[in-house]
Amino acid sequence: MRILHHLPLSPFSRKVRLALAEKRIPFELRVEKVWERREEFLAVNPACTVPVLQEANGLSIVDSSAICEYLDEAYPDMPLLGRTLAERAEVRRLVAWFDQKFYAEVTRNLLFEKQMKRLLGRGNPDAASIRAGYANLKPHLEYIGWLAETRAWLAGPALSLADLAAAAQLSTLDYIGDLDWSISDGAKDWYARVKSRPSFRGLLADRVSGVTPPPHYADLDF
Repeated sequence: MRILHHLPLSPFSRKVRLALAEKRIPFELRVEKVWERREEFLAVNPACTVPVLQEANGLSIVDSSAICEYLDEAYPDMPLLGRTLAERAEVRRLVAWFDQKFYAEVTRNLLFEKQMKRLLGRGNPDAASIRAGYANLKPHLEYIGWLAETRAWLAGPALSLADLAAAAQLSTLDYIGDLDWSISDGAKDWYARVKSRPSFRGLLADRVSGVTPPPHYADLDF
């Protein structure tokens, strides 16, 4: 059976889960507590990060970008990287935006500081980082809103990995109650469309011990 090693609040794990679900590829979830540094997991991924996808034939793919590229090549019936060269370039640009820029400026400053830092034994949350995360959130949500209002989906005419990458980041912040949806109606409406898709059901059912999401988290109509 195909196994995805993940953490429930890892946005990169969530991106892969959404991609697998959109492509209707069956898989089994396995929580990997990376802070425990299991020898068996280190043998597969010396970086000790999630997600890691293990195929039934023994093939292991590490890193969400590598996994999603692999999935689009191995299972092309539901393309998530675009169909034309221009579409694929724009999808990859936005995926990099959310995986790198949004994560560094927003998610890392909020989710990592408020939730993951304690688990990894890296001290107390840094108040300055949290303030920066909240400050950076507004322009990012406004940019998502602009994309959603000027295109059918974030990268163009069809749902793509760009939508999944953005929704994965936002869903983790929404779970911990750190999103102010009043900032952008366009972003809120787009996110409501994404989270109404069948692929999102698994994420909306997630529950993490000690952290209760706000009531609207699993509400398809907010």
